[in-house]
Amino acid sequence: MSRHRNEDIFADARTRMVQFDLKGRGITDSRVIEAMSTIPREQFVRSEYRSSAYSDGPLPIGMGQTISQPYIVALMTQELNVTSDCDVLEIGTGCGYQTAVLCRLAKQVYTIEKLAELSQAARAVLGGLGFANVNFHVGDGSCGWPKPRIFDRIMITAAVPGIPEPLVQQLADGGLMVAPVGGAGIQKLMLSTKKGEQVTSRAFCDVRFVKLLGKHAFWK
Repeated sequence: MSRHRNEDIFADARTRMVQFDLKGRGITDSRVIEAMSTIPREQFVRSEYRSSAYSDGPLPIGMGQTISQPYIVALMTQELNVTSDCDVLEIGTGCGYQTAVLCRLAKQVYTIEKLAELSQAARAVLGGLGFANVNFHVGDGSCGWPKPRIFDRIMITAAVPGIPEPLVQQLADGGLMVAPVGGAGIQKLMLSTKKGEQVTSRAFCDVRFVKLLGKHAFWK
């Protein structure tokens, strides 16, 4: 009885999220909206925060990391313009919620997480939900995917002081990259486009992300 009541509560909360925090704030990509209206965000947050799973704010996921607020997840995904023929590299698996959204839109998702415990937990949740088009790696995301590969889209889900050069090298000609760029306080969400050897970027939102630690990111 209580299980069905909880499911109804989450369904209502998910609907409110889509109507007010996504559509109500300018998210128009129907594929992004569809993905986020069906993915159970509550399964990606810690049990003590599940009642707040659909509130429009970040939540702790442990080890000093957070799950981004729904609007920012939607905005970054919409700007990345992921299509069904895209191979996507995600830097910062975290709890796996953004990964799940990307999996719904892309051909394949390759995701890197520095913290093995978070990567393992995300793998378990995503596997339990039936996502099969995702590849995991534990390591330094600022160095890119460990094997030679070119990606149509790249998303960085932690703050970087600048776009890591290894990621530029792994981005396809004509590819897009979304990343929060700046210092440890406030960053600018940047959409970068690669044309030949040239990368052009534009800022579209102020954000606050935890830092990406790595050789080509923040050292500490």
